[in-house]
Formats: sequence, C-alpha cells, structure tokens
Amino acid sequence: MTTPRVVVIVQARLGSMRLPGKTLAEIAGRPMLAHVVERASAIPRVAEVVLATTVSVRDEDIVTFARQESIPCVRGSEEDVLDRFRQAPAERRADVVVRVTADCPLLDPEVSGLVVAQYLTRRGQVDYVSNVHPPTYPDGLDTEVFSRQVLEIAWREARLPSDREHVTSYIWRHPDRFRLGHVTHAEDLSAHRWTVDTPADLDFVRAVFEARAAAAAGVRMHDVLVLLRAHPEIQTLNAGQRRNEGLARVLAAERARCVRAPEIIEP
Repeated sequence: MTTPRVVVIVQARLGSMRLPGKTLAEIAGRPMLAHVVERASAIPRVAEVVLATTVSVRDEDIVTFARQESIPCVRGSEEDVLDRFRQAPAERRADVVVRVTADCPLLDPEVSGLVVAQYLTRRGQVDYVSNVHPPTYPDGLDTEVFSRQVLEIAWREARLPSDREHVTSYIWRHPDRFRLGHVTHAEDLSAHRWTVDTPADLDFVRAVFEARAAAAAGVRMHDVLVLLRAHPEIQTLNAGQRRNEGLARVLAAERARCVRAPEIIEP
C-alpha cells in the first residue's frame, strides 16, 4: 500500500454568531488562526495544512492572512460547509483528511497525532477515526480523520442542513454505512472547555497563553492541565458552557420545522 498524503484542513471564517472575528482575534501577540496552523503543522505524518474559508467579502482578511503566511487557502460556500470542505482535498491532492477548526488554539499535535496514527494503522478497516465520539479529551482538541473518498460520499448523500453545516455528522451518524474508530483518553477530560466560541472562552485561552508565554508554541494538553490545577481561577473564566451548542442549535431548528433531524450525541 502506498504512503497516503495526509492533509489537515482548517475550517476558518469570521462570521461567528457569538464572537464575530474570533478567528483572527489576538492571542499572545498573534492571530488565533496562526496558533492553530502552527499546531496543526506539527501533527506527525502531516504533509500540508490548508485553510478552507468562504467566498464572503468579510472573509477577505483570512485570505490575506493565508497569503502573508504562505498557507494554501480554498474558498467556497458560506452556508454549505460540507461543499466548501470537499473542495480542499481535491485541490491539494489529499488522500487522507484531518479536520480541525480555527477556534482551537490549544490544539495538541500529540493528541491529534494519536488519531492520525490509528487511522493510518487501521487504514482499510476503518473509514473514520476521531477523539470526539465519545468525547474524553478537552473540548478544543477535537480531531477527525477520514479519506477523501468517504468525504465524497458524505457530500453526495447528505441532505439535512445540520449535515451540510457540520461536515462529518453524516458520517458518524451512520455506523451502519461507515466503519468508525475512536481514540479515547483513560481519564475523562471532556468537561474542560478550551475551544473559543464566546468572549469568555477567549479570556480563558488568553489567560492560558499569558501564564505559559515562555513556551506558548510548545504547550501541550498535560501542560495546560498542570497549569489549571495550580491556578483553578483560570478555569472559572469560561465555566458553565455546553459542548456542541452550535450543532444543538441547528438540530433544534430542524425539529421546529418538522425536519427529521438526528439526536445529538451528548458528552
């Protein structure tokens, strides 16, 4: 079997409902997206990191960032994220796709590497591997790995708005159709929230980077856990928020319109 070309695709846009412009928000003197790309680039076995943004005028700043940093960038539909996401593997000759999002500046390359490694080791036996079904890692370390062919199937078959917006939900909701693999942590850490979706989340991440400023680029999950044990007040900055709120909101809207929507998998 030939060595597959593994490409990380980072979903990035500036039109967040609860925190507009968050993708380029400053953290430790750099845009949040710069931290995500740096960490994604450090995932073992990855050949390239690509940004997938929208054709909206308001996302021109992301395209400018990509050009300045010499990062490949693909643009597509703002609403149909699955369609936008599907363009990148074809353009960048990806065999294996690693999906991460631009609101995870504490992404741990070692954790993501475990997901990539399991997929590659079991390639031909699994279609999709993640560390979020069930979630046992902190929210913000989410990593999903699948083939370009599986992405094409989801793109052709997915019909629900929730599946078009959330890219992989059609895959992991159909274990009868796809062979799913999971990477879990021995200790359930899913209550930790390290993603950025609200002003409180941004305050939290900035506090972590400030406390670990001397080694910000090299900070890994273990380092953050040690920091939070020593400074529990940092963790209270964004406490009490629900995981997967965006997906839950879309599913609720589908049910309100009497669309047959799937049940969300709760942590």
